[in-house]
Formats: sequence, structure tokens, C-alpha cells
Amino acid sequence: MERALKITPLNSWHRANGANMANFGGFDMPLWYGTGVKLEHLAVVESAGIFDTSHMACVMVTGRDALKLLQLCHTRDLATLKDGRCLYGALLNDNGHVIDDAIVYRFDHLHYMVCVNAGMGGVVTSHFTASSRRVKPDHHMGDTKSEIVITDLSEKVGKIDIQGRNSARILKKILDNPAPLFEKMAYFSFKGDLAKESEVKLKSGTPLLLSRSGYTGEFGFELFVSPDAVVDLWREILEAGKEYNVMACGLGARDSLRAGAVLPLSHQDIGGWKFVNTPWDFALPYNLEKSGFTKIFIGSDSLLESDGVRYTYPFAGEDLRKIASGTDSKVTDSEGNTIGTVLTCATDMAIGWSNDKTYSIASPDLPEGFRAKGISCGFVLVDRKLDVGTELTLHDRKRAINVKIVDDIRPARTARQKISCFL
Repeated sequence: MERALKITPLNSWHRANGANMANFGGFDMPLWYGTGVKLEHLAVVESAGIFDTSHMACVMVTGRDALKLLQLCHTRDLATLKDGRCLYGALLNDNGHVIDDAIVYRFDHLHYMVCVNAGMGGVVTSHFTASSRRVKPDHHMGDTKSEIVITDLSEKVGKIDIQGRNSARILKKILDNPAPLFEKMAYFSFKGDLAKESEVKLKSGTPLLLSRSGYTGEFGFELFVSPDAVVDLWREILEAGKEYNVMACGLGARDSLRAGAVLPLSHQDIGGWKFVNTPWDFALPYNLEKSGFTKIFIGSDSLLESDGVRYTYPFAGEDLRKIASGTDSKVTDSEGNTIGTVLTCATDMAIGWSNDKTYSIASPDLPEGFRAKGISCGFVLVDRKLDVGTELTLHDRKRAINVKIVDDIRPARTARQKISCFL
């Protein structure tokens, strides 16, 4: 018997507003609305778009030894993570394969939240629980066992992402006392909580956690609220954002935006192979010589072994044509040798080529007469090291397209720019 799809609090809104729905991670989710993926994608790059992300899961980790557990399980070195800051990284098994990627939020030294992907709350909770047995108590402090509390908050937290250069201007209209909240708010920092005493509230009094992060490469925020507040918040954002032409966006635009921003999709671009030699090596705690790590974590020994190593690279195509990814694909070199498979192939509609260089519609140095026609882009997994500029051919059962390895895809992204540029 097929298991019924889970729904987010916005499911009725999506269906009433003409969303094309599909199964994603066990949830009934919008792929796009009547506007279409292209316009939704462009809305985020040019102004602002909102995404229903309540399908994602959160796990709370609290207690005296919470940091020890997360240091063991998460690839980033969290020792210097400050209160009100968050970090992206991965959770690995002993083989160095990715269980899921995750953002760790530090409230204080006893209180952390880990945000993971749809349907992964239970899996990650079980992984943390099993891994907690490896955490050693501080015997010199008189401790006889570790003090860790792990709580799966799957479907108990609602989440909406607002992304794009006008995100803060829209949120200023609905947040209570927004000026001090936005002042010097750094990338990958957050304020507030889901508790009633949260310093961040809507004008209606609803508490929320406001995180300056996202999955598009563009300036924006992730908003965590109680599930029963999601629909009202969604409607408030759409109303407040009318003058900025804010647009409801589905998973199609989310996918094309993240591909152009060189961001991985867990269980597709990272998964059942070693998490090394990727565009996301920043998520590993390498020492200065890159000969080892600054800490020991689950899977670290396997990552330092040379057997079974493969390489992940971003690519950009000659035009907007795409091919299927996964087992139906293959990657060939200039001599026709098969060297790997395609992990992601999407179309970033905000970019185009000019004089062998990619430009975005947001680039400050656009050539005269430039028009973004869209470029296929994504990631390949290959069995050898390749240089930037290497030309490859991607194949599926229907077509073949020519691409080349690049070090970046969509230029002029805004995610890391100072918040003062957007207030």
C-alpha cells in the first residue's frame, strides 16, 4: 500500500493558487505555479520570492555535552561557533558518505538546533542517538555519563524562505521593531527563537527565528515559526511585497537557483560516496596544510584514505538545453571515454555567455546589448581530477550537450553582501 504524502500547512493555499504539485521527500510540494519556473527564478534574482520550506526538519540537541556530540557528528569545527551564528556542513557515516547535509544553529553552549532535509528528522535523530554513545563524559569533572537531550521536531516547526534583494524591505513592513534586528546582521547569523519571549516578533506578536541564510545564492532569510502561524505569515509577506512584485516560488525555481549558486542537493549531489574533492570542501575542517583535520569526526579517517575517491565539479553548458541526471546519464571526455555521471543538470535563466564569460542580469559590468538566454549548469561526478576549462560531453538517452568545467556559475550573487546594501 502506498504511503500517503505528508502536507505542509500551506498545502491548501498551493492548490488553490494553481500550483503544479509533486512528491518531494514524502511531502506533497509545489514545483511551480502558473507563473512558471523561469519567472519565479528571475523574481528572486531581480527582486524577491518566497518558498514553502516547512517540509524540512529540525532536531534540537541540548545539554552539557551537546557540543561534543555535534563535534563528533558534523563535519564543521564548531568549537568557535558563537551564540546567534550558524554553520553549514554534513553528517557522515563511518565510510565518509553523506547521511545528510545540515545547518547547525547555536543558541548558547547548551542549546543547538540542526536543520536537515525533508523526511530526515527521524534518520538524523537516530544517528545522533547512536552516536551519543561514543561521547565520553569528563571524568575529571566527576561526570559518569554524558548529558545530551535529542528532540526530533519534524512537522512541529513551520518554515518559509524569502530570498532576493528586496527581502529585508518586505520584512520590515511586518516585523515588530525591525531596525535593531537588521542592524549589522551578518550572513549565517540569526536572531530570535520559537518561544514566546523571542526578541523577534511579527507586528501581530507571533514569535519567530529569523536566519540570514538560504538556498538560492541570493540575499535573503529563512523564517522559522509555529506551524499554525505559517499561512498567515505567507499571506502577510505576499501582501507586504506587492510593491516589489514578490512571487510565490516552487521547488523548480529553488533547484535552478541553487544549481547556479553552486549549492548541492543532498542525496543527489552528495550521498553514497566519500565527501571529498567537491566544490564544498569548505565544509571540512582541514588544517592549514590540508594534510588532516582540526578535529576527529565520524567518517574523518575514511576521508583521508585514498581509495575509492571521486571528484565532483560544477559545469556550465553552451545553451539552456538540459539532460537527465543519475544512472541514465554519462560523462565523456574529449576522446569519448566515459569518466562519470551527471549529478545535477538544471537551467539558470538569469545568466548567459558573452565573449567566453558568464554574466548575470545582476552583474554590474554587463556588456552592451547583453541578454540572458539561460545556461544549463550543475555538477558531474567523475573518476579523475580535471582542470577548470576542461570540455566534456553529457549524455542521456535522448541527447548530448557540450559543457565545460567552471569554478563558479552565476556571478554577482548577493547572499554574502552587507545587509546595509538592502535596507
